[in-house]
Amino acid sequence: MDEISSHRIPDEYAWMLRAHCRGADTREFFPSNGLGVEAAQRICRGCPVRDECREYALVNRIEQGVWGGASERERRRILRRRRKAGAVPG
Repeated sequence: MDEISSHRIPDEYAWMLRAHCRGADTREFFPSNGLGVEAAQRICRGCPVRDECREYALVNRIEQGVWGGASERERRRILRRRRKAGAVPG
């Protein structure tokens, strides 16, 4: 982590500096027609902060895009399972 970046990002978001998608074209992660999800998921596959990224999207209820390798549909499924298990308030 370079000195400049570490001063701009709060600790709770420092994981973002290690993401494989850092510096990538964000359009790859927000496919407009639902196609292209696989390309984003390939980038996420070996990312060291994949879990943190997915959890960030789940906690913040981010509805669009691929986060932590999970598509919009996959994240909705995860949230439904968590609600059923009582882990997430409805």
